[in-house]
Amino acid sequence: MEYLVFIETPVFSRERAELLTDDEFRLLQEYLLKNHEQGSTISATGGCKKIRWQRERVGKRGGVRIIYYAITKTGRLYLLLIYPKNKKDDLTPKEKEVLKAISSKLQ
Repeated sequence: MEYLVFIETPVFSRERAELLTDDEFRLLQEYLLKNHEQGSTISATGGCKKIRWQRERVGKRGGVRIIYYAITKTGRLYLLLIYPKNKKDDLTPKEKEVLKAISSKLQ
């Protein structure tokens, strides 16, 4: 896929503004454009993926996790969640349930 339209959830947009600079976000988008299939698929979410993203202005432990859902046949990549990896290890079963409901509506 040569292009993707990035669509942010309101939750992602709000948290991204706090966690990533505009330059960091642009680099993330460039990475996902080329590597959206590289993320680890999260079980019980209907195909959502996660990646770890290191921020420039903080140490190794200050990175974030990005949760996204890509539909390559339509050229859309939905940015669903972003959170600091030092604040949260895994998604809760309830969060996975919500992501599965979202991904099933997007298909």
